[in-house]
Amino acid sequence: MTTTQNDRPAADGADGPGPTSTADGIGPLPKEAGQVSEREARQVAEAARETTWGKPSFGKELFLGRLRLDLIDPWPRPDPERAGPAEQWLRQLDSYVRTDVDGARIERDAEIPDEVFHGLARLGAFGIKIDKKYGGLGLSNLHYCRALMLAGSASPAIGALLSAHQSIGVPQPLKMFGTDEQKQRFLPRLAAGEVSSFLLTEPDVGSDPARLATTAEPTEDGTGYRLNGIKLWATNGTVATLLVVMARVPAGDGRRGGITAFVVEGDSPGITVERRNAFLGLRGLENSVTRFHDVIVPKENVIGGEGKGLKIALTTLNTGRLSLPAMCVGAAKWSLNVAREWSAERVQWGRPVGEHEAVAKKLSFIAATTYGMETMLDLCCMLADDDTSDIRIEAALVKLYASEMAWQVADELIQIRGGRGYETADSLAARGERPAAVEQLLRDLRINRIFEGSTEIMHLLIAREAVDAHLSVAGDIIDPDAGIGRKARAAANASAFYAKWLPTLAVGRGQQPGAYAEFGPLAQHLRYVERSSRKLARSTFYAMSRWQGKLERKQAFLGRIVDIGAELFAMAAVAVRARAERDNRPEGVELADLFCRQARTRVETLFHHLWENTDSVDVAAAKRILAGRYAFVEDGVITPAGEQAWVAAWEPGPATVPDVRRRIPSPARPAQ
Repeated sequence: MTTTQNDRPAADGADGPGPTSTADGIGPLPKEAGQVSEREARQVAEAARETTWGKPSFGKELFLGRLRLDLIDPWPRPDPERAGPAEQWLRQLDSYVRTDVDGARIERDAEIPDEVFHGLARLGAFGIKIDKKYGGLGLSNLHYCRALMLAGSASPAIGALLSAHQSIGVPQPLKMFGTDEQKQRFLPRLAAGEVSSFLLTEPDVGSDPARLATTAEPTEDGTGYRLNGIKLWATNGTVATLLVVMARVPAGDGRRGGITAFVVEGDSPGITVERRNAFLGLRGLENSVTRFHDVIVPKENVIGGEGKGLKIALTTLNTGRLSLPAMCVGAAKWSLNVAREWSAERVQWGRPVGEHEAVAKKLSFIAATTYGMETMLDLCCMLADDDTSDIRIEAALVKLYASEMAWQVADELIQIRGGRGYETADSLAARGERPAAVEQLLRDLRINRIFEGSTEIMHLLIAREAVDAHLSVAGDIIDPDAGIGRKARAAANASAFYAKWLPTLAVGRGQQPGAYAEFGPLAQHLRYVERSSRKLARSTFYAMSRWQGKLERKQAFLGRIVDIGAELFAMAAVAVRARAERDNRPEGVELADLFCRQARTRVETLFHHLWENTDSVDVAAAKRILAGRYAFVEDGVITPAGEQAWVAAWEPGPATVPDVRRRIPSPARPAQ
């Protein structure tokens, strides 16, 4: 159960579906790229994990069967001294994107106009989280996510541009791991409007960093490194002037070596942007295939030291991952507005369609889910801002949950709108109807289930953290390489841990009828969360006992465990928020109750399917499918050519591929 996340790909599954040889003009990969065992791959990913818990974690405690409501109640509040100026700036951003950003044009032209880049730069939108001393706005995670939500509602491509630039691009890694000299050298340029990009994924490397093929050889004079390799799906890669590049430094000669993070000037000799990729949605996304050929990078541009690249990437994502649910929440809010207005205006069978039960249930789901997602996001942002909690699990949960639920919201919106949901906005406008870009919303949202770790990868990452306490006391028991002595010590430690922990899972506050009475009608839901948290922990313990080391292969089971945890986290969050706001917004209690009732039905289904499922049958069937046993089912259609034939048809060398980057004069660096 060890894994890492993708960078900002425009598509990547749990293992990364990239071509393995010369497709897309990528060229041959190093021979070593595919010669990594499963165990070696796990060890590389495991070494990059944060293994300590210096701060409390609501999510960690929840998976252990403990509802630590004190970690989120009372509801956090933003710093009023920072909130005032931030709200004022958000009003300026609102005015700009309403009047100067034409989302329909970006969709039609498949690019963000130069003047929008410059307008955003003048506003300071490229330095939202960069400290003021480096020329940035210095806003909180909460207001940063609200800015992304706002900008993304005008054009999802703009939201992706700003998010990729600041959440995982150069600003965030430097903020957390950069030297003072690096910050002074790069951050003012970025705050002024230069664009950055993050390059980790490769044609044959998605979520498996052990196979990373891009190399960074130390130069002979010791002053820098020579980069060679290919990077795929680099969001902002065609417009970026500064890059964060992950490359493998060879060990030896006293060097630690390993995967290392570099800041690379985008116009360095030897960098070629070979392709701007095109996708299902986010048509304005500036996403590239980028080649490095003997690119010299000064040693001063190493971030955090050699071998620290994956740890930097994972740590950066703890807060950087919040940008995706921000845009999911924005999309859900937009969907609720369209669904509500249409369902009230459209009359069928003598009544507005929203009054028919079939549509009413969809409206109810959209409204409650939007409230739940926004609540989870705001809570995670404020926990990150006050820096008193470890939010690695919470941030991962809200990314997973929001990306999945926003997709369902958009799907339900299309169903409510019917044919008008499937028709493009331009076509609707040409017929004189309101041009609601519902089909575009669905296309644009789909990538969020893949960006920064696919749903499958997020399940495994969160599951690894959820069972960390078990592995820390029983790891050697299930480790095939552990000797008898280590196993004996592990057994003794495990016995002591479980003797103390297991009794706490039998009885808890959730079984007391009057518990959480201060939450009024929401108390029943918190009692349910407390009981279900203990049930979840018992289920995890039983699975560890039953499957031991094989548990890491029970990915469907682990996915359900994580999904239950996400629902319980959301339920607890909405209850706390609704109680905190009930004097000024009593209707929030109604929405929180509605959300919790819907979530409870989902949780009960997930608990049932932990043990009643077709997982083993499906795995066995997949082996037969892969072997071609059922290939006859594919008969009767024209299928794509085999991969080998496809690869053989396209083998241009690097010299034959033109540089297709888009050069936008930056306010920070005048055009030459």
